[in-house]
Amino acid sequence: MSGHSKWATIKHKKGAADAKRGKIFSKLAKEMTVVAKQGGGDPGNNPTLRTLIAKGKSVNMPNDNIDRAIKKGTGELAADILEEITYEGYAAGGVGLVVKVLTDNKNRAAAEVRNVFKKNNSDFATLGSVSRNFERKGTIMIPSGAITEDQIMEVALGAGADDMVTEEGGYTVTCQPSSYSAVCEALEKAGIAFDQENSRVGLVPVAHAAVSDIGVARSVNKFIAALEDLDDIQDVFTNMDVSDAISDALDAE
Repeated sequence: MSGHSKWATIKHKKGAADAKRGKIFSKLAKEMTVVAKQGGGDPGNNPTLRTLIAKGKSVNMPNDNIDRAIKKGTGELAADILEEITYEGYAAGGVGLVVKVLTDNKNRAAAEVRNVFKKNNSDFATLGSVSRNFERKGTIMIPSGAITEDQIMEVALGAGADDMVTEEGGYTVTCQPSSYSAVCEALEKAGIAFDQENSRVGLVPVAHAAVSDIGVARSVNKFIAALEDLDDIQDVFTNMDVSDAISDALDAE
């Protein structure tokens, strides 16, 4: 859900995330395997892997799981070949969805994802028709605390961030994907804590689909939850934008 406030979105998703901790471990492990295969298993020389390890530790992912995932990527342990696939489509209210898949069986993944789309009265859209409304960005979520807005901005922009937005509950720093690791490291060195679990490089909407009906928003969230429940799904990005009132009402459910 891409709510009116990113912080409302995080609050809304926290409970579901806590209930699916095992799935989170599995998805992080897959990503670590791919990243270790591409850039090596030494986090000191692979900033993307270093960021993923930090994210894993932030959700209490066991060290054994992390080590095993990295060794699969470096070839020290046997591993399935993982393929990255993207699907696009629309949910209720014309809300766009971009679905990122990481799978060892693309036929199974396609069938499972298509089944969820059909159950939600949708189908795949032409590649590019939805994703053109998004851009790939690093997004770092910093909760409100003792550090001032000016202090955060000085560190983040100095490390290569593009922008920072102040919202109720915290700050959202955005940067180019290539600068993400450097900005995270600069914040850590400055003692500025950020939300490791919800900070990431991903797709950020540049054109939003405003939803003013809570029934439609609820339907979109149900659609996204069904997709995220699939083992092969890594991420689901949406351009849905809802008011604070609808976001609060969804939080209360």
